[in-house]
Amino acid sequence: MAGFIHDALEVKFLILYITARLAEPVPFDTLLDLTLCDDGVDYFSFAECLRDLVSTQHVSLSPEGRYAVTEKGLRNSKICEDAIPYSVRLKCDQNVDTCNRAMRRDRQVRAVWNRRKDGAFTLRLSLDDDRGNVMDLRLTVPREEMAKILADRFRSAPERVYTDFLSVLMGRGEKPRHSGKRNRGTVDRKP
Repeated sequence: MAGFIHDALEVKFLILYITARLAEPVPFDTLLDLTLCDDGVDYFSFAECLRDLVSTQHVSLSPEGRYAVTEKGLRNSKICEDAIPYSVRLKCDQNVDTCNRAMRRDRQVRAVWNRRKDGAFTLRLSLDDDRGNVMDLRLTVPREEMAKILADRFRSAPERVYTDFLSVLMGRGEKPRHSGKRNRGTVDRKP
């Protein structure tokens, strides 16, 4: 078998190494993808080792089906991490970093919709940064398909939506159009 990981104990060390570096609990498939970074790991050995780690309370499984390292698992991971070949740890670190960035982005970009009593849908688009909420926009759309399309487009480019929205509100260098009402404190001058 190719790869550096050869037995169940090494697979367990690898799972602990990965879960100890994740920013938040992850579902089975995500943890599997991260653990398959070495050709010596296969689905069946991974599943069996993960089940063992849960039963020995090194890894917890939430009711939502998400896995996280426990204090016990964290202690053992620190002790055993040198048993994992350096090249495997390096690849894991890169993959976990990518995963953590993706999870962080998912927390910062939200798009959800709900059906209203009148049959239309309220679409809520939210964007956060490290300091808190940047944008929270609610739109009414007539159909659920439209809400889904808009939500997907927002998720794919939230920063662009935010910048374009600000650009429109700021006028993109254009003079603001007046509604015909005079602003308090201004004087209309006729030529």
